[in-house]
Amino acid sequence: MSVVSDTIDWFSDSTNWSGEDGVPHRLVEHLGYTALTILIAAAIAIPIGLWIGHTGRLRGLAVVSSGALRALPTLGVLTYASLFTGIGIKAAIFTLVLLAIPPLLAGAYAGLESVDRQTIDAARAIGMTERQILAKVEIPLALPLIIGGLRSATLQVVATATVAAFIPGPGGLGRYLIDGLALRDNAEVVAGSVIVIVLALVLDGIFVLLQRLALRNRSAPVRLSA
Repeated sequence: MSVVSDTIDWFSDSTNWSGEDGVPHRLVEHLGYTALTILIAAAIAIPIGLWIGHTGRLRGLAVVSSGALRALPTLGVLTYASLFTGIGIKAAIFTLVLLAIPPLLAGAYAGLESVDRQTIDAARAIGMTERQILAKVEIPLALPLIIGGLRSATLQVVATATVAAFIPGPGGLGRYLIDGLALRDNAEVVAGSVIVIVLALVLDGIFVLLQRLALRNRSAPVRLSA
């Protein structure tokens, strides 16, 4: 039988849709890891990115740091982290957070840098404080790029979280790939890959809609009031 027909049979098998190894459970685990990773990374990267974008300080360091983090080998970091945190979900989350920080950081400071300086000067001229300028002018106008950073980080984490199953402990959709390869079950590997791709496309579509909404709101006049 071909891999395609085997994969169809895999999806048709009811045992693959129930229990801890079933698609719904693995999908919820995968989304949970992704959400937790993005939440932690956003709490670290976005405030720093907003500060850099607003003040213009340490931008060079941010660019170099982001580039260095992007270049880190996922499996290497995952293995190294597991030596310190132990084999389990902590090492996986730590690794995924490191990979999610660069796009979130870049989206935040690039978004603020894209704001028209004349608009910011006008806000200062009417007496708005720096905090008010950030909250009422810069962030609303930078929102499309900030969402773009979230979009990039989320898609990267969704794809990379499959690698987390390389170490014992973490579940998620990556189990289908790792376990399938170990058992030489090509249908399970392909099925897991298809589910990850579909999940990424769905999340990407949601972020596209959010970006379009943010762009539409950005096109409306910004009300400056102290």
